[in-house]
Amino acid sequence: MTDKFPRPGGGDGGGPAETATERLLREAMDARASLITVHGLRPAAPPRGRVRRLRPVYLTAVPVLALAASLGIGLLAFHGDPVAKQDVPPPPAASITAPPTPGPDATPTPDASPTPAGTAPTTGGPAADRPLSDLVPSSSGSGVPTGPGTPYTFRGVKLKVPAGWKAVPLSDQAVCLLSPGAPTDPQRNWSSAVCAPYGVQVTVYNSAGELQGGAWPTTADLDAPAGWAHQGSCPVWGNPHPPAAGEMNSAGPTKSAVTVAGSPAVRSQWQVTCGSDSFTTQLWALPKDQVFVSAQGLRSDYQPGLTAVVNSLDPSGHQAPAAAEPGPNDLAVSIDGLSSGQQMRIGSAVATFSVTFRNTGQGTYDQVQPLLFTDRYGGTPTAPGQQLPNDGKLEVQTDGGWSVRAMSRGSDTSYAVAQDQDVFSLGPGQSRRLTYRLTIGPKDGTGDMPLRAQALVPYRGSGDLTVLGHQDIALRIVQ
Repeated sequence: MTDKFPRPGGGDGGGPAETATERLLREAMDARASLITVHGLRPAAPPRGRVRRLRPVYLTAVPVLALAASLGIGLLAFHGDPVAKQDVPPPPAASITAPPTPGPDATPTPDASPTPAGTAPTTGGPAADRPLSDLVPSSSGSGVPTGPGTPYTFRGVKLKVPAGWKAVPLSDQAVCLLSPGAPTDPQRNWSSAVCAPYGVQVTVYNSAGELQGGAWPTTADLDAPAGWAHQGSCPVWGNPHPPAAGEMNSAGPTKSAVTVAGSPAVRSQWQVTCGSDSFTTQLWALPKDQVFVSAQGLRSDYQPGLTAVVNSLDPSGHQAPAAAEPGPNDLAVSIDGLSSGQQMRIGSAVATFSVTFRNTGQGTYDQVQPLLFTDRYGGTPTAPGQQLPNDGKLEVQTDGGWSVRAMSRGSDTSYAVAQDQDVFSLGPGQSRRLTYRLTIGPKDGTGDMPLRAQALVPYRGSGDLTVLGHQDIALRIVQ
């Protein structure tokens, strides 16, 4: 054996051979090392006293201890089973690697930071494990709904509000489904009480009385040239406004028979122009259930939302009016010579126009009462404790010349009482055209004055009016 650690100051440079004492020490150390296991390894205790004259022994023991440690590691590597069965846990090892990746059973931790709208979160687990609503916006920029609709029930009629749209009640009979593009703050000439042009209006009638007194829409509007119109407005997207004289024109309707919720339905469309803007307006009707869906000036990319609303209609829970309005092919009423938005000056010359009543059904109407009147508006004259009619003069042409008729409703229903000489019958395909003239009186104020043309079951002064067909326009009264 060659001593790798020669003693200082002794020998001839190669070092003396192992002495008997050193051999005994080495054999003792070998015997001691053979008793060491992996569980017996621990840092050496610090020495308690100074070591004298044993430096050669200490230097010799260093490789021996290293050999013993390697033997212990070998036991750990090749005898795993016995080690795993020990009751004493092994000491923890220091880690210098990155934290382990969670396995498939790990639960993602939601990211507390906000995620920009319309973008998928980048933390919190793989996209396949996240709800669809967390990954996509409620509606895309194209107006196409990208998620399931929200169930909504209105007067017993079930439907679905498209993703990103909002239901806003308008009245007892109507609810507006506002599109995602509707303004957050009402614009001038537009408020949440008006659905067009930013939404789809769903109207449901529960009684025949709700169909009277100029209700809109009704099945009669499906055949009227201006049946799409409501409140005399130009429903231009981004700029709804009252029309100037001659600004608004429409062509139609174009009707088609469709099926909605398994029941026969009707759809009418009109092409409308307001100045330099043009758009399509639509009216859907389920006549048997008295359910209507209308869209005026709705942006074309929201058509999928409108279609989704119509396709989701379920009127099975709605009780239709006991005396429902006649179907869409009964009586059509149209006004010619005046249009919504047309200006009339206070105290101006007489405006002459005509109203046509047409039977497009298969049955005969033995008695039809024509009724034309102007309705109350912001410029209607007022007096304390009284409900005054509009000021002016309304006349109808008869065989005997011009006959005066009530200008507008007052404090009672006398304006609507039938005059026998005015009542006529209409067989299938027949029509009756009446000519009127109108003058606006000096007591009227400026504003939009409704002009209503109706076909009635003759009214004798009691009960409700039974409207068989109608058309309404709004005249712009100016100074």
